[in-house]
Amino acid sequence: MVCNGLIFQSFDADYIRRLTEGDSATEEHFAAYFGELLLLKLRSRLRSPQAAEDVRQETLLRVLQNLRRKGGVEYPERFGAYVNAVCNNVLLEFRRSQSRTEAIGDNDAEPADPSVDHDRPLINAERRLTVQRILGELAPKDRDLLRAVFLEEQDKAAVCTRFQVDADYLRVLLHRAKSRFRKAYTQGAAGA
Repeated sequence: MVCNGLIFQSFDADYIRRLTEGDSATEEHFAAYFGELLLLKLRSRLRSPQAAEDVRQETLLRVLQNLRRKGGVEYPERFGAYVNAVCNNVLLEFRRSQSRTEAIGDNDAEPADPSVDHDRPLINAERRLTVQRILGELAPKDRDLLRAVFLEEQDKAAVCTRFQVDADYLRVLLHRAKSRFRKAYTQGAAGA
């Protein structure tokens, strides 16, 4: 059977017997045939080519050791699936051992916590300074109105009394003051 340029082989009891007995030609065929298939599988699952090669070698070794210890496999026609299962087990063991050995060393920097934004206080301070600068550039009435409503969060009724306007006209004054602030802010950002 041929798939993607690979010729798939079926196995029989005679092949397994020759492999178990250590026939050199059969061992070479086994290493070449399964070595290529295992590398295709492992390259997609492991980061480094060296790790893929290590797992491949360990898989081939374990299959041969198991065959010689047990005297073969029960179902020779399922030999390919057996080699794949051994590879899966070796891969799991490799990943477990890697996760244990990749501990943080004494000289290693602690990994950054992605939930903490270290630049936020600096950005907030810059924004605060920008807002203060732009407020200073506005007309006194606009500056006082925006400061009272947004920075000091005063009650709107108190702001109406302070500026001697009704609630509807306060909305108009706020809209105009915000528009002037926005214009000054965007001009300042474009000039920076």
